[in-house]
Amino acid sequence: MLKYVKRAGPGRRLESRRVAIIVANEFEDVELIYPFLRLSEEGAEVVIVPVERGLHPRPAVRGKQVTGRYGTPIPLEVFGEGVRYAIKRLNEINLEDFDALIFPGGFSPDALRIVPEVIELVKKAHEKGKIIAAICHGPQVLISAGLVRDKKVTSYAAVRDDLVNAGAIFVNEPAVRDGNIITSRVPDDLPEFCQMIIEALSQA
Repeated sequence: MLKYVKRAGPGRRLESRRVAIIVANEFEDVELIYPFLRLSEEGAEVVIVPVERGLHPRPAVRGKQVTGRYGTPIPLEVFGEGVRYAIKRLNEINLEDFDALIFPGGFSPDALRIVPEVIELVKKAHEKGKIIAAICHGPQVLISAGLVRDKKVTSYAAVRDDLVNAGAIFVNEPAVRDGNIITSRVPDDLPEFCQMIIEALSQA
């Protein structure tokens, strides 16, 4: 695995920040790529954490990398690993090295929410006050980690009842922050979602 090479640049708000984007198979491609590019643009070191769970789009083929709904593979074929981002496995993640965890949507969160190591990581991140951001179906992971009760959150419409049943305060807004938890609805809301993450990390 190549070592991440941080690029220098003036006026970037997240030069000292490190974020992990955690995905399983059938993640929503743009909900990984957009935050990866936007946060990288602001100087953050981005680490992508592929978790080999969930229904692979080609289930009969073993040994294939984690892949998004629209075919985006991890590693990202068009971006140089070690140049724009790094890849780490779940068991390589040390929370002390990270400022935020990000969960894209798609079918990935439904697979991640039943991985004990993922849930434990999210709980510990919350205890340490790390930023935890989830978009679309991503809040399913937060539900399973027990983090949404009495929190103001949003999500894709299909997750609304799950959030409400878990005790959350659901609001229909592009992006919502309640403490260290940031949630968002759909790909159209990615600009607001990423801006809220950037603001939270630049203030931390």
